[in-house]
Amino acid sequence: MSFEFILRLLGMILFGFGGLLFGQRLIESGGVSAQDGPVAVLVSVLVGALLGFIAAPFLTTRPFRTLQRRIQQAPAVDLVAAVAGLALGLFIAVLLAFPLSFLPSPFRELLPIMCAVLFGALGMWTLGTRRRDFATLVSGRLPTRTLETAAASADERYVLLDTSVIIDGRIADIAQTSFISGTMLVPRFVLNELQHIADSSDVLRRNRGRRGLDILNRMQKNPAAPLRITDMDVEEVREVDDKLVSLAKRLKCPVLTNDYNLNRVAEIQGVLVLNVNELANAVKLVFLPGESIRVEIIQEGKEIGQGVGYLDDGTMVVVEEGRRFMGQTKDVTVTKVLQTAAGRMIFGRPDLSN
Repeated sequence: MSFEFILRLLGMILFGFGGLLFGQRLIESGGVSAQDGPVAVLVSVLVGALLGFIAAPFLTTRPFRTLQRRIQQAPAVDLVAAVAGLALGLFIAVLLAFPLSFLPSPFRELLPIMCAVLFGALGMWTLGTRRRDFATLVSGRLPTRTLETAAASADERYVLLDTSVIIDGRIADIAQTSFISGTMLVPRFVLNELQHIADSSDVLRRNRGRRGLDILNRMQKNPAAPLRITDMDVEEVREVDDKLVSLAKRLKCPVLTNDYNLNRVAEIQGVLVLNVNELANAVKLVFLPGESIRVEIIQEGKEIGQGVGYLDDGTMVVVEEGRRFMGQTKDVTVTKVLQTAAGRMIFGRPDLSN
């Protein structure tokens, strides 16, 4: 028998007793004749019991669970600011209670209670809206700060890393250049997913997971790229990508990834996304039609007579009439540059002048 079912039974008994009292009052007031009195009492008891059975969880466990979930989701700095504001408001209400006690009745009984509610709510709202200033003030007087408190400070910057960008490995080189400002955060649930991939029975997945763990180990030893493992979690969400988006919204920080789907989902929810693939495409060399590049033709193209080569940054170069030069390094004159979803493609013709 569940706890919620027990509460429903208790609610049914209490509301049924209330229905009994209501039926008796109804008979005493003359609203129902003495002949119809037992039926009216029975109906009121049954209605009260039914209402109690249905409403008991919504008056007890449901509000408690909602409050518990809200408290778990709220950053620590918000909770501390709310409690401090409530205490400050109640303290002001206590100071006002003494002069208000000299007022005539019923003001001396009602006004202290109204002041306590008003100033308590006002204190919570005031410090809640100024929580960043409050966090900065408190952090200056305490030896340590929590992650949420630091995130509330305008001087602290964080970037969340997802599993795909860690396995990709380029993040280590990017961080080495100090392009990423602030501390990179790896949530514990991302680390657990990475470990799960590393323990996979599939050889390819296992190698990818181990590569990701090696990348993290390498980044932790790099003082130029501060990295932190955080235990912050979003317990009400199951999927790792959804947890990342929710955590990024809570900390008001961007997510670093190269996962296309995560990129789109995060953007829809208003979370800033730093995509490594988009960065790689943005920093590739720009070539204009008529310029000459040197490329090794290594394979045939899709069309007859085409040859294909690649630049050092991975850009594909399609060489018209380049099939006959396969295995050779040739100067190619650029004729056209296309930007596609897969990346940049360069079309050209062999330079036969040399």
